[in-house]
Amino acid sequence: MGEIALLGLEFYGRHGVMPEEGRLGARFVVDLWLEVAFEGKGDRLEETVDYAQVYALVEEAVRHRRFYLIEALADHLAEALLQAFPRLLAVRVRVHKPHAPIPGVFRDVYAETRKERS
Repeated sequence: MGEIALLGLEFYGRHGVMPEEGRLGARFVVDLWLEVAFEGKGDRLEETVDYAQVYALVEEAVRHRRFYLIEALADHLAEALLQAFPRLLAVRVRVHKPHAPIPGVFRDVYAETRKERS
């Protein structure tokens, strides 16, 4: 099985529990690891997953939907990717919230999930 990674997809979104997070928004970063059986396949886009379509799906959810928890956003993205792309065998999604409202110094906060096709 092969793996395709799309790392560092950055979007402006309005996710979070605090009212000001919904009003002001912030930057979110998404990393994806897509498991696809591409070994021994042809050299055609139909044999794999179209990265542009993957990006568009993630962009739509992060920019235009509202989630209170990045855990819920990660779960939604994993489910939506498996539904939209039948060639995906499994997906790992990491949603970073680098400007989380935490009273202290930190480098990153993220939620990660992995889902397989059943």
